[in-house]
Amino acid sequence: LLSIMYCWAFLSSSAETLLDDFLLTYTVFMTTDDLCQALLRQYPFIKGCINWGHTNHQGKEDDSDVSCRKRKVLHLVSQWTSLYKDWLHEDEHLKQFLKTIYRNVLDDVYEYPILEKELKEFQKILGMHRRHTVDEYSPHRKNKTFSHQFSLKENWLQHRGTMNETEEIFCRVYITEHSYVSVKVQVSTSAQEILKIVAEKIQYPEEELALVTVTFSGEKHELQPNDLAISKSYESSSRMFVYRKDLTDSLNPFAENEELQQRSVRILGINTWDLALELTNFDWSLFNAIHEQELIYFTFSRQGSAENTENLSLLLQRCNEVQLWVATEILLCSQLCKRVQLVKKFIKIAAHCKAQRNLNSFFAIVMGLNTASVSRLSQTWEKIPGKFKKLFTELESLTDPSLNHKAYRDAFKKMKSPKIPFMPLLLK
Repeated sequence: LLSIMYCWAFLSSSAETLLDDFLLTYTVFMTTDDLCQALLRQYPFIKGCINWGHTNHQGKEDDSDVSCRKRKVLHLVSQWTSLYKDWLHEDEHLKQFLKTIYRNVLDDVYEYPILEKELKEFQKILGMHRRHTVDEYSPHRKNKTFSHQFSLKENWLQHRGTMNETEEIFCRVYITEHSYVSVKVQVSTSAQEILKIVAEKIQYPEEELALVTVTFSGEKHELQPNDLAISKSYESSSRMFVYRKDLTDSLNPFAENEELQQRSVRILGINTWDLALELTNFDWSLFNAIHEQELIYFTFSRQGSAENTENLSLLLQRCNEVQLWVATEILLCSQLCKRVQLVKKFIKIAAHCKAQRNLNSFFAIVMGLNTASVSRLSQTWEKIPGKFKKLFTELESLTDPSLNHKAYRDAFKKMKSPKIPFMPLLLK
């Protein structure tokens, strides 16, 4: 790779494309530590080192060749850090590598003044890293924290790093064993503040509720008002539940049937545009947390490690969850008239998701309405007004798989950014 990078062609499109391709895919076939060691071996420490490059008649490389080789290595490192930004600062091997390279450039700049530009670049990189170390702030750290809150391991995954108390993260507070509300709070938010938010969401008196952590083994611990709920949850590797207090102050969980009785009523009372906007905001948080390398790793790696595609897996899981949610809400509604209203509601929400350029939730809702269990509700579909049936047919046409999903691809191209693609199709 370095041998075909010419000093005068660092910015040529073909060289930069090749370099980006390599940097995006290297983790499929080597570790970050492997890459660091390889680059250190390629960085010429002394004149006369002839592992590659042109030599003069005495067997030593010209100064111009040595400086060119140094610049090639430094350019690759610069592109690497630019491409991954704060992600790489989580890796201890890389932090040490960057310091080593910086010291080498500092030693060489007097003999090779042409490296002054690269030196300034590394000062920026290391300065940025030091600032993040002090502030404990990093977009990747946020994404990492976020991903742990929606773990594919049913929220039992332990947090692997330190968190800043001012960071905002999503957490799940379970109402019953199978239903929860998502709450966006700071790490330092108290149990009382979280309880207040949950009480408003489920429309239940706050004074009659308590926040409880439940471990995997079933052990329960009531959180006190001033407890840091997020930290307590992480420490015990537990889920947070909201329980009801009775007159004797004993705690009782919500029954599943109590929760289910109110589901359809609550959804029918929410504005469809607002509901679609919440879906879009949530999907964008998931989508924005994905790094390009996750797509590469998911597609090409044979190792199948969930750690390297955690944020991507969450978005894929989200699509399945929304699809199941749509079908579940409709099938749990026992009254025909309300079931008809729900179907109309979801058709409108799907149309709004499309208007908001959220194709991920759009596809999920349409697929939820098209599941066999919902499609065969003949009495319900007979009572759907003609204009809604026509709208649904138009929406369905975008999910037509013929000609390699041509209808979807054409519509998506015409949409202005930002937009959220239907990720399963993109991966395919």
